[in-house]
Amino acid sequence: MSPTSDGGVLLLGGTGEARALAAALVADDVPVVSSLAGRVARPRLPVGEVRVGGFGGAAGLAAHLRLTGPEVVVDATHPFAATISAHAAAACAEVGVPWLRLQRPGWATHPAAGSWTWVGSHDEAAREAARLGTRPFLTVGRQSLASFTGPLAPAAALVRVVDEPDYALPATWRLLRDRGPYDVAGETALMESHAVDVLVTKDSGGALTRPKLDAAARLGVPVVVVRRPEAPAGALTVATVQEAHAWVREERGVRA
Repeated sequence: MSPTSDGGVLLLGGTGEARALAAALVADDVPVVSSLAGRVARPRLPVGEVRVGGFGGAAGLAAHLRLTGPEVVVDATHPFAATISAHAAAACAEVGVPWLRLQRPGWATHPAAGSWTWVGSHDEAAREAARLGTRPFLTVGRQSLASFTGPLAPAAALVRVVDEPDYALPATWRLLRDRGPYDVAGETALMESHAVDVLVTKDSGGALTRPKLDAAARLGVPVVVVRRPEAPAGALTVATVQEAHAWVREERGVRA
């Protein structure tokens, strides 16, 4: 990436919100570079310039900021990407670059949320899933599956991921490679066809993958939800692309 001496934006993340913000910034003729972690084999790419790969920790990101000179950084990574958020907070504080966290609301306001089993880790989620059923539907992401292979080894698990994990899963598990958006009818049919008796997910939030929760409520299937990690101390956080867009405009001295 070339230096952005005219006050561009470094946009972290490959989420739908990140892509929408990149499109809005490009439409405003704002120089923006979207940085993707590279953990998905065929990611949905945003408009504008894109870089793929890590930075080498907080120190590496700080060096990158000094080299390329973005005016602001927007962290629109996944709500569970706690490491890069912590690195972004530390690097931006060190270099003196304004930093904003764009994070979609979680699912705590879902009508059925009060009946869910909320847990603090994937290890705890695995134990609760083993207690609640024998035919779990795991939608926790490829990188978190290792926590479940022990406690749920004998289970007839349905596992949905975007990319296949690079290690062997229990023989009784069925792997489904798919990517949203989903709908309630489809999620209901999927859960019925596999006789799912417990849904395990994490509080990613958003509308694209919420239908599984609506389907579970419709079918009376218990749900185990992993809580989000804590935000970095002092993080300025907004919940919508519109708010993030307005913040970038204000930081760059452009008043709507």
